[in-house]
Amino acid sequence: MLKRCLVALVAGVLLALAFEPVAAAYVVPVAVAGFAVATRGLRARSGFLVGLVFGVAFYFPHIHWMTAVGTDAWLALAGVESVFYGLLGAAAAYLHRLPGWPVWLAAAWTTTEVWRSGWPFSGMPWGRLAFAVADTPVAPALAYVGMVGVSFLLALLGFLLAAALLALARARDRGAVRAAVVLAAVAVLAVLPAAVPYDVPSADPAGSGADTVTVAAVQGDVPGPGNDILYDYRGVTDNHVEATVALAEDVAAGAIPPPDLVVWPENSTAVDPFADAATNAGIRRAVDAVGVPVLVGAIVDAGQTNVLNQGIVWDPVTGPGERYTKWHPVPYGEYIPFREFFTGQFGRLAMIPRDMMSGTRTTPLRIAGTTVADAICFDVAYDDGIHAQVRNGAELLTVQTSNATFIETDQIDQQFAITRLRAIETGRNVVVAATNGVSGIIGPDGEVVSSAAPRTQEVLVAEVGLWSGTTPGVLLGPWVGWLSAIATGVGLVAAVLTYRRRRETPAPAGEPVAVQGSEEQERVR
Repeated sequence: MLKRCLVALVAGVLLALAFEPVAAAYVVPVAVAGFAVATRGLRARSGFLVGLVFGVAFYFPHIHWMTAVGTDAWLALAGVESVFYGLLGAAAAYLHRLPGWPVWLAAAWTTTEVWRSGWPFSGMPWGRLAFAVADTPVAPALAYVGMVGVSFLLALLGFLLAAALLALARARDRGAVRAAVVLAAVAVLAVLPAAVPYDVPSADPAGSGADTVTVAAVQGDVPGPGNDILYDYRGVTDNHVEATVALAEDVAAGAIPPPDLVVWPENSTAVDPFADAATNAGIRRAVDAVGVPVLVGAIVDAGQTNVLNQGIVWDPVTGPGERYTKWHPVPYGEYIPFREFFTGQFGRLAMIPRDMMSGTRTTPLRIAGTTVADAICFDVAYDDGIHAQVRNGAELLTVQTSNATFIETDQIDQQFAITRLRAIETGRNVVVAATNGVSGIIGPDGEVVSSAAPRTQEVLVAEVGLWSGTTPGVLLGPWVGWLSAIATGVGLVAAVLTYRRRRETPAPAGEPVAVQGSEEQERVR
């Protein structure tokens, strides 16, 4: 067991290196193969332990940026997420016994990713295999099979690699050749979209004749140390007002083209702009100056005990109109599940006096004649809200984010990479407005058109194409998740029944009988 745990430890650390800041995406199949080798031939309990070691080695380094919130928050979140890999290890112990086990394990890996990305308390998607493929030949596959489908392909590559290595280790040349052939076929399938990328009409607005819109993303910066949005929250709003007014002056001087719409980040105002007169006046000043709608990121009161994190379309003529409410508030960061118990036990949580409520909007916002799918901060890592708005005709994607808490960490790079991948998956141009980094404008091929450096005040302006179609990845992604879950359930039932039949079948006369339940017996089987 010690050797297996060491293999799992190395494989977990290797997977962490696939993501920012190292971003060595090509190690993903190797890390997954290490997980397979470490869990093969074990009982469920032993598989859980090995899987847990893998999860700890992967997830604790991967979200080390959570220490910016607190070491306790990092330990708690990474610990919970690691348990999912333990459960995957337990399932792998059974699925390894099936013919074609790499396919069954790939389905189980995908199912686990989908499961932990939605549960508990809306889950934590960080660390999905698909989030590691920026700037690789696999990235274009997102438009065809979505985030879930790419994770399945990468997991399958890793498990097929393990099958080939295990066959070679047992001197089974034919088995190794078969596994290698299938491995090569899946690898070709994964990178084929790089040669035939999905044709998005807005990829070349000038050449395609698709409709275009000029957008501006405002990064106003955060006063003081830069890592506390509440250090001078009025200063944050003032910065965005002044940057927008300066944008209007540049437009009037003919220095830059006039935008059709302007995007402010999440927490560009941390107080209710409908209740706070100074904030309301500042927003109106900025909107009147630029003369076009501004998508304002605001915290809005919802009674005495709740708040809403919203993107508000603020029109220069009609004032505030349509709103998008954040789908996935952060548990124990923006709201407290079981508040009655936890606030009495952990003093830090008393700093969150009100719970943020979740949004449910599935239709895009209408801004200056353009339909816009909005996502607020961590929303960009979840499939549901973005996919719903895209399926309902969104032509452009905006991401309003406030990463000030994590400004000196790798979190901002990881989130920006996820955002680039969303552009490819949805076939949309993406406008990212952050309070102090990283803001950017991203093309539907994931390429960064322009970006603003962290801890700076800057306004990005670009003409981008619009498209209201739906990529196969958005349509098929959820189905890949459901089919993986069904396959995992079927595989586990089949593996358990097969195992029981083998235990109940007496050994032929004269053959030695292994001790029932021994780990060596399971390894041989």
